[in-house]
Amino acid sequence: MKIKKHPFFIGEISANHCGNFNLAKKLIKCAKDNGADAVKLQTYTPKTMTVNSNKKYFKINKGLWKGFNLWELYDKAHTPFEWHKELFQYSKKIGIIIFSTPFDETAVDLLEKLKCPIYKIASFEMTDIPLVKKIALTKKPMIISTGMANLDEIDRTYAMAKKFGNNDITLLYCVSNYPAKNSDFNLNNIKILKERYKCKVGFSDHSKDSDIAMAAVAAGAEVIEKHIGIENQKKGLDIKFSLRGKEIKSFRKVIDKSYKLLGKNEFFRNKSENKSKVFRRSIFTIKDIKKGEKLTKNNIKRIRPGYGIEPIYYEKLIGKASPYNLAKNEPLNKDMLKKLKIKKY
Repeated sequence: MKIKKHPFFIGEISANHCGNFNLAKKLIKCAKDNGADAVKLQTYTPKTMTVNSNKKYFKINKGLWKGFNLWELYDKAHTPFEWHKELFQYSKKIGIIIFSTPFDETAVDLLEKLKCPIYKIASFEMTDIPLVKKIALTKKPMIISTGMANLDEIDRTYAMAKKFGNNDITLLYCVSNYPAKNSDFNLNNIKILKERYKCKVGFSDHSKDSDIAMAAVAAGAEVIEKHIGIENQKKGLDIKFSLRGKEIKSFRKVIDKSYKLLGKNEFFRNKSENKSKVFRRSIFTIKDIKKGEKLTKNNIKRIRPGYGIEPIYYEKLIGKASPYNLAKNEPLNKDMLKKLKIKKY
């Protein structure tokens, strides 16, 4: 992915289309008119994100989306697959780059048919190594968001992307709080990522303070991602931390300036982010499984939330006989790795 003299600015639509196709088009036009270099979608369905269950694992009890269970949230927030072709065509017509964050393999397949030029991996999915592999194999430029991740996790994901043939990787420093407070940031993380991985590094901004993005650029960010809305938009699941209308143009100007909000000189991850780790993907049962029954792609699945075994063990578990009776929609626990003699990473 080529970076211009100014930071590559991505307008993130996310759920701010509010389920309205015409509003999605307006958001794309708004991004174009106000100086964004690209606009980004999120490609998933509720089924590819989680399961429809009201068990405690799937309830959101704090934060901006308190009160939803995961299925309800993703059902309300998703961008329907059938919109994608026309949105890609519309973006091409008005002259703005469009790409997406796929959240599972079916989303990658759809986006490949649309000749998606860039792929983004969301912070919550960066530990989903099978998905990272699938995207890396496209050989398209990859942007990997690193919210919540420690350096060992970033090492692993970056190495996997390189292993499967991708040599155009941009890492985004990100704080996975919604919205993020100024005290959550350590912008020297950007310099640390640049030095450690020798790749392009950017910043995914969920704050309400444009000075932070300005400081991120001063710290070396080459790519800036920000959620957007249209002028005076009041509704939207992400609107509280989004730029609206002309604010996008002002932000475009801000990120070309320098600022001195650099923070610590070692890699830092605020403990306040730990509460968000529960929304990472992990391995759950999706059917009742009897002791001795083989684990298959039809009875276990990599989904949010993160109460189960990490997705990196998924392929090693396939074909193994379950050491227990397992109920539907329950997380697999780490004791299973010990029982099945699967080496821990």
